[in-house]
Amino acid sequence: MRTPTETPSFLTTRRGKLTLALLCLVAFLDFVDSSIVNVALPTIQHELGLSVSTLQWVTSGYLLTYGGLMLLGGRLADLLGRRRVLIAGTILVGTASAIGGLAETSGLLIGARFAQGVGAALMLPAALSILTTSFREGSDRTTALSVWGGTAGLASAAGVFLGGVLTEGPGWRWVFYVNTPVSVLVLAAVPFLVPNDRRNEIRGGFDVFGTALATGGLMLLVYGLVKAPEQGWGDARTIVQLGVATALLIGFLINERLTKDPLVPLSIFRIKGLAAANLTHLTLAAGMLAMFFFVTLYMQEVLGYGEFQAGNAYLPVSLTIGAVAGVTAKFIAKTGTRPLIIAGSVISGLGLIWLSRIPTDGSYLVDLLPAMVLMSIGLGVVFVANTTAANAGVPAEQAGLAAALLNTGQQIGGALGLAVLTAVATSRTAEQLTAGHAPLEAMTSGFRLALLIGGLITIGAAFIGWRTVNSRGEGASLPTAAPAETVAA
Repeated sequence: MRTPTETPSFLTTRRGKLTLALLCLVAFLDFVDSSIVNVALPTIQHELGLSVSTLQWVTSGYLLTYGGLMLLGGRLADLLGRRRVLIAGTILVGTASAIGGLAETSGLLIGARFAQGVGAALMLPAALSILTTSFREGSDRTTALSVWGGTAGLASAAGVFLGGVLTEGPGWRWVFYVNTPVSVLVLAAVPFLVPNDRRNEIRGGFDVFGTALATGGLMLLVYGLVKAPEQGWGDARTIVQLGVATALLIGFLINERLTKDPLVPLSIFRIKGLAAANLTHLTLAAGMLAMFFFVTLYMQEVLGYGEFQAGNAYLPVSLTIGAVAGVTAKFIAKTGTRPLIIAGSVISGLGLIWLSRIPTDGSYLVDLLPAMVLMSIGLGVVFVANTTAANAGVPAEQAGLAAALLNTGQQIGGALGLAVLTAVATSRTAEQLTAGHAPLEAMTSGFRLALLIGGLITIGAAFIGWRTVNSRGEGASLPTAAPAETVAA
């Protein structure tokens, strides 16, 4: 029986459940847009007559603005009001999606994808910070963050599934159209479920210079990583792009230490385990998210699957992640997050290593499904546990920034992993072709090597995860972050 001093559980109320469902719907919408177009790319290329170099921007355009503007979106949510920023981002995503579906030219379609990424960069950190500031009690917070983490993992697999179903069903344009009614639903629900948080005073002005350095550096970094496999890692353009991006980001760190009102107060990294959790997320994304790219190519190019068949192949992945995420929430309260991060990373990595044994004449039931299910179990565990650890101890006034840091790490990690592993796969395939192997065998050999290295990278995340805080879902315990001068860049 609750004592008079206990705070009632928000999650047990109808409003609390609806709020959590709304915020997870926002997360699903943003995460799924990263992968939902992948299966539809061949159809889009054929119908609009796009070259391969132009086609890649249908995917890369979203990734570029999404990852590059995430920090700005998170900080704007903290300063201007999370509900305002969430609404602005949702309007942009819904509108851009409708334009993308109607597009008859490559320019309009790619422009719509850039705009979708901008909207998602505003929506996602705003939604996660609303979640962490709304559900503050231990059990509420554990459950809410577990559901959010499960949604993130689920959406990565569901995007490929939905892309295949929609492309072979009503057509590729519905890959974009589907976002618009969901955005309208979110816009209708936000005013009733999310309080109108008061805008924080921006003392001394907004960090315009720091914003320019961070946005420019992150966008150029993502761009350089996306283009590296095509241009070549030793190409002068790649070296210049990555070199300038590095210089801009170093300049950003120096600026943040010196300015009075930084975009990213470096003091946030004094929160125990936060840096390790973000680095763990980046490493996991680098190792695992490329799997969807290579396995989808394997199914379509080697096994001859159509869009619908390739999409359906990911249904067990989605179901497994959803089921495991729910169970993980119960274990967090007992064991804490650190053992689960370590175990989930190792299990996911072993699943990828198992996938690296795919043969040219492979079978879905024998060569793909068991390994994908094992990988999904680990993915469901680690995404939930690490999301919880990355938000442990974060003050309410920095919740948006913490959310942005976590998701920026995921986007940068995904771009880095895909760039490096694509280069590895391409190089191995070229070597095999030169040695006289058949084209399909050479292609599969490249996929195998990329998946093997991806698995090893994912297992490597377990070592970083050892440095994360062993949270059991507690809310913020720090009243305010310490001065930036005490933080080592």
